Amino acid sequence: AVKQLWGDGDHLAEINDMVSEQRAIGGEKAKSVWDLLRDRAVRWQLITLLLVVSCIQLLGANVVYSYAYSIFTKAGIPPAQTHYVSLGIGTTEILSTVLCGFLIERAGRKTLLWKNYAMMALALGLLTVTLSLQDSFFWVPYCSVALVFIFIMSFGIGPGGVVCPLITEIFIQSYRPAAYVFNGVVNWIQLFILGLVFPFLV
Repeated sequence: AVKQLWGDGDHLAEINDMVSEQRAIGGEKAKSVWDLLRDRAVRWQLITLLLVVSCIQLLGANVVYSYAYSIFTKAGIPPAQTHYVSLGIGTTEILSTVLCGFLIERAGRKTLLWKNYAMMALALGLLTVTLSLQDSFFWVPYCSVALVFIFIMSFGIGPGGVVCPLITEIFIQSYRPAAYVFNGVVNWIQLFILGLVFPFLV
């Protein structure tokens, strides 16, 4: 099964890891979310997951998506055509996440995260400048559109793609279902709070 999944090669180390994990949990049943929160042995994994999920919410991706329509219309794209540009953003995010799948083992998770966080911060900084100078030059709105695409691509290659498999990598099998539930609940609570607070900030 491993050869069918990963192709030919020496996968003995991975198989040994799987066997040793299976032996370690030894028929142990899946833990509940309450067990996950109480167990000190997985405290650092839980804190790591909480921090990474919180960073995803505070990156600004939701804000970029919220303002994308107005950025596109100011760039001179007709309102009837903005749907196609929005489709292009979604396609860019999907393709960059797929690309992350190919890069993650070669480049490493930390490298993909930090380099793309830096790229996203740079894109947001430049986007702030181009939005301020929107009416100064005819080409500035097009730069804003390009920066939105760069931001979304950096998000997909970095945090968007790296965080998804994180739960399976830092939790043992018996804790994974509870960790997925915790991740989903925290993600939606933070999204809800952000949705309530953001209009007041604007």
